[in-house]
Amino acid sequence: MNEPIARLRRLRSVELRTHAAAESTDFYSQVWGLRVVEQGREGAWLRGTGDQHHALQLTQAERNGLGRVSFAVSTPAEVDEAARRVAARGIPVVFGPGPLDDVGGGYGLRIVDPEGRVLELVADTLAVPALGREDAVPVGVTHVVLNTVDIDAAVRFYCDVLGMLVSDWSEHQMAFLRCNSDHHSIAFNQAQWTSVNHVAYEMPTVDHFMRGIGRLRHHGQLPLWGPGKHGPGDNTFSYFADPAGLVCEYTSGIAQVDEDRWLCRVWRRVPELSDLWGTAGPPSRQVREHMAGIPDPGAFERYDLEQAS
Repeated sequence: MNEPIARLRRLRSVELRTHAAAESTDFYSQVWGLRVVEQGREGAWLRGTGDQHHALQLTQAERNGLGRVSFAVSTPAEVDEAARRVAARGIPVVFGPGPLDDVGGGYGLRIVDPEGRVLELVADTLAVPALGREDAVPVGVTHVVLNTVDIDAAVRFYCDVLGMLVSDWSEHQMAFLRCNSDHHSIAFNQAQWTSVNHVAYEMPTVDHFMRGIGRLRHHGQLPLWGPGKHGPGDNTFSYFADPAGLVCEYTSGIAQVDEDRWLCRVWRRVPELSDLWGTAGPPSRQVREHMAGIPDPGAFERYDLEQAS
């Protein structure tokens, strides 16, 4: 059995392709609470209060989609070793290994998963100082939920190739995967097509979480679903739509996994477990439509690659 290509340390950042980059940049910086690091005609890079150079990259595109998901690894040598293991497995590579031509710097490798998502492994990114956490704004990105047409194949790839572990299942509809002590950094949702479901941003405490929701209300932004508290992950949630219709989530209090004690469970898909507080009710048709997004061929459309059968 092949070893994973690398040891992922954390989810670093997410790139979203959006048909409304300028409007979305204004939303995430003026309403959501991120700060613009750099901005140009093609998009913007935004950070939270954490020590990551940026948490979100917005790239102007004809239609919404996932640009890439970036994971931190420890050293450039690990990136080079990952590249060797990727080559042995025959996994498509769209960049690297090598220095990244990106505002955040770093040394990285970009590969493609079986459904066309670009995954970046990166080390030696630019250092930035963490900011104060007094304001009700996000620390950074904490997880991404991805819609998949084959949840078993998706989970197998991310576990076997990237070394992620399954923390829990929500019946056979969702799988929650971790790369560190956070309950999940990636989750998969069985769906009709491949797309990004939502991106979640960490708030330091429940107080920050609620005050952030209050700020959005003052800007006329009401939740699509929430506030509430999930069963799998034990985290708070409140989902909103950005100007392009992509779903963003405030969350706090994600469960921490003790590897020696944790047991993977299968949660029933019932309202009282999707929202332990009982404040949000079941997800509406509107939020489900936003989370479904539109079919996204990803790298199979943007690069000269053959789509996996």
